[in-house]
Amino acid sequence: MITIVFAHPWHGSFNHAILDAITHKLDKEELRYQIIDLSAEKFNPAMTTDDLRLYSKGETTDPLVQKYKKMLQHTDELIFIFPIWWGMLPASLKGFFDKVLLRGSAFNYDKNGNMIPGLKISRSLIITTSQGETEIYRSFMEGYLIPYLLNAVGICGNEWHNCQYTSHGPQSNREDFLKRIVELV
Repeated sequence: MITIVFAHPWHGSFNHAILDAITHKLDKEELRYQIIDLSAEKFNPAMTTDDLRLYSKGETTDPLVQKYKKMLQHTDELIFIFPIWWGMLPASLKGFFDKVLLRGSAFNYDKNGNMIPGLKISRSLIITTSQGETEIYRSFMEGYLIPYLLNAVGICGNEWHNCQYTSHGPQSNREDFLKRIVELV
């Protein structure tokens, strides 16, 4: 199963055009997929007192978190689509990582306190858009997000692709990026 995690609140965005292009290709090829649309599903990224009380036990009372955990456990390939805002992930995606990647399902610890991945996701496409040049974000994406978050929980085969200068670059920039992304899926 392919799972798409979409983290953009505006459905008129270029990020949504990326989502549409990918799902069109998946539909055309009759591939099974599911979408986690964090904004449309009104996912609350903020940790609450109850969330923190249960966090160390790997538990939650949030029905969306429970749903997303199950979806990830049945995922072979993962596609993230999100904008880079102020050099970072949108709050909704950061909250998704904080609240959904829980001990007991996304990871565990061995007797020496080393993290053991709990997911078995063989491939992940990380598709981002930015106003700045791609190189500005490379150290965060490839130096932190991929090795210390995604790989650590068993999300492997990570490939990051960014469309730079999204809103102020030429239209051909976005068109070429869409074509390239569709070929990768």
